[in-house]
Amino acid sequence: MTERVVLAYSGGLDTSVAIPYLAEQTGAEVIAVAVDVGQGGEDMNVIRQRALDCGAVESEVVDARDEFAAEYCLPAIRANALYMDRYPLVSALSRPLIVKHLVAAARKHGGTIVSHGCTGKGNDQVRFEVGLGALAPDLKIIAPARDFAWTRDKAIAFAEEKGLPIDVSAKSPYSIDQNLWGRAVETGFLEDIWNGPIEDLYSYTADPAEPRDADEVVITFDAGVPVAIDGETVTPYQAILELNRRAGAQGVGRLDMVEDRLVGIKSREVYEAPGAIALITAHQELENVTVERDLARFKRGVDQRWGELVYDGLWFSPLKRSLDAFIDDAQRHVSGEVRLTLHAGRATVTGRRSEASLYDFGMATYDTGDTFDQSLAKGFVQLWGLPSRMAAARDARLGGSQS
Repeated sequence: MTERVVLAYSGGLDTSVAIPYLAEQTGAEVIAVAVDVGQGGEDMNVIRQRALDCGAVESEVVDARDEFAAEYCLPAIRANALYMDRYPLVSALSRPLIVKHLVAAARKHGGTIVSHGCTGKGNDQVRFEVGLGALAPDLKIIAPARDFAWTRDKAIAFAEEKGLPIDVSAKSPYSIDQNLWGRAVETGFLEDIWNGPIEDLYSYTADPAEPRDADEVVITFDAGVPVAIDGETVTPYQAILELNRRAGAQGVGRLDMVEDRLVGIKSREVYEAPGAIALITAHQELENVTVERDLARFKRGVDQRWGELVYDGLWFSPLKRSLDAFIDDAQRHVSGEVRLTLHAGRATVTGRRSEASLYDFGMATYDTGDTFDQSLAKGFVQLWGLPSRMAAARDARLGGSQS
């Protein structure tokens, strides 16, 4: 019986060439699977047909936009997921979803091999293969660009030799990955980290330096989930889409950073994530109002670890699953409204309100109506500082010095 390879298919040069190349190298039939995670670009039916024209025996297109928003982006909002405190996991969030659908296609079509177009230098090979190992350890994995040292020049020559129906003339100087949650740009002149990004790099965001009126938006959350924008009910997908549009028009969400890749190297990346940055900014502020102090302090560490796990390809790990349960419980009271002003590349919180608020005006005010009993403070301060005073006295007695 002929083996079948399930290929993660994007419609571009590398994965189009991979179809006949995999067939030649393995003798297997190729099933192409393209997953729509809101990346835009070409019509998905055009991509589906291209895979067939390149020799795939089956070609599937999965509309996973709502699923991506609700099951992958939404948990990232609730976890305030920012890798290295900045990057909202644009590519990392989509990979486990793609893996899930590759496994489903393999089961449906009797596939025994899964293939992806990642190189040996990036994070995505780890995300694909660790995810596949968790969901379907019986499937074999082939990565042509890594396993067969497949270069772009070889791919172009192979495409021309086989007469494949793809345009091999247009060569972008950048490597770009984009989806509903944001856009990532690397390589080309950006590899010199002294070179500043140019305006041509950007697609999701307008130039923040251009003069324009500010945009004020009110986001409503229910248990950490954005459920309305300016009073209009929205799904997670609609919330992200709308804030991509409005925050992007104000230049919000541009990032230029040197990040620590999982494979051990540092890489310069330019990101655009207007909706992600606006939503996480609003969500963090609502947590400041509704989450008790010690829980909030502990959750900040959980959020950081959650982001690292997702970045490192461990979406399906036991620790990630347990952190999800903690975060879900911590979101019980994160309900209310946050007002943002979107302007000049920034999403600035200007108002917040919640029935679950822990902010007490009477306790906080310094004016008439103050309900805070200041007579309690003196004893509290003395007891709070008691361990430090005792240690300082001990050090002085033993001749030690306090650093």
